[in-house]
Amino acid sequence: MPDEREHAAPFLTGDRLSLQADCENCFALCCVAPAFSASTDFAINKDAGQACPNLRPDFRCGIHSQLRQKGFRGCTVYDCFGAGQKVSQITFAGKDWRKAPETAKQMFKVFPVMRDLHELLWYLTQALTFQAARPIHDELKHALAETERLTHDTPDVLAEVDVAAQRRQVNPLLLHASELVRAQLPHKKKDRRGADLIGARLKGADLRGANLRGAYLIGADLRGADLRMADLIGADLRDADLRGADLTESIFLIQSQLDAARGDDRTRLPSPLTRPAHW
Repeated sequence: MPDEREHAAPFLTGDRLSLQADCENCFALCCVAPAFSASTDFAINKDAGQACPNLRPDFRCGIHSQLRQKGFRGCTVYDCFGAGQKVSQITFAGKDWRKAPETAKQMFKVFPVMRDLHELLWYLTQALTFQAARPIHDELKHALAETERLTHDTPDVLAEVDVAAQRRQVNPLLLHASELVRAQLPHKKKDRRGADLIGARLKGADLRGANLRGAYLIGADLRGADLRMADLIGADLRDADLRGADLTESIFLIQSQLDAARGDDRTRLPSPLTRPAHW
């Protein structure tokens, strides 16, 4: 197995490239490990640990360019945060589950654990970029290092990691970082944590600094809305209309949230997120 120190360093220096999917170095774990049911997101039922029928022998998707048209929209909004290549190339040292079928069951069990840990690493890494959160940077760095350490455990240990417990330790720090950032705005911030805003008419709304953690914004009209410094961690943006919205300084927004939403060339995005192809 490669020296772990070679792979730990990028996370500790805040290099988010290490937390982006590298499908070329993954054994298509997202196409096999998770289960999905026939719905608006998936055209078929698939059991956990069963390869998607569209998966080719070279671990590439046979309908990648037509996923939405073929009814696999769920695949287009999935993000493993780099967990796929980590499990494939580091945890299992490059062993291919097809050529080494004895690894398959455990590999598929470890993958969702690694994915959740990598998501926490993404949020912690972003929190460390907030200048307003400098008072808790040492705590954030400690949490980042501890979460990263967990990702380098053996397959047996990783499979049993209590991700919920790790989340309970990290979430208060992320919330504190968010509060420090949003406190910079002079006006009163809206607290809409977990709010049911499905289909809400929020066109042109001033949502700067709003706490929208876990809010249901499915199909919401957010055209031209100002979401700078709004905390969007866990917010459900499926089919939300973000045309012309300003998300440049939004907090904890991830690519899969954008991929699930609608927007246009006037939608302003934060770096390093990219404009989805279907917009």
